Amino acid sequence: MESERAKRIRSFVIGGIVGSAAGLVAAGRMRVPRRPEERHTPAGLAAFEQAPCYAETLEREAREEVAR
Repeated sequence: MESERAKRIRSFVIGGIVGSAAGLVAAGRMRVPRRPEERHTPAGLAAFEQAPCYAETLEREAREEVAR
């Protein structure tokens, strides 16, 4: 007859095997995200500074500064 302690140890070992197998399966299903493609347009402040409306604003402010 098997002792209570042996049953618990066997249950622990089987649970560990099943749990680690499930972890390996889950890790195999994980997808590594791709790096974003290289930008062809400027990002951030550079994009704003190249906008035509920004250039017009700078020109208008320069004219107003000269007029003062």
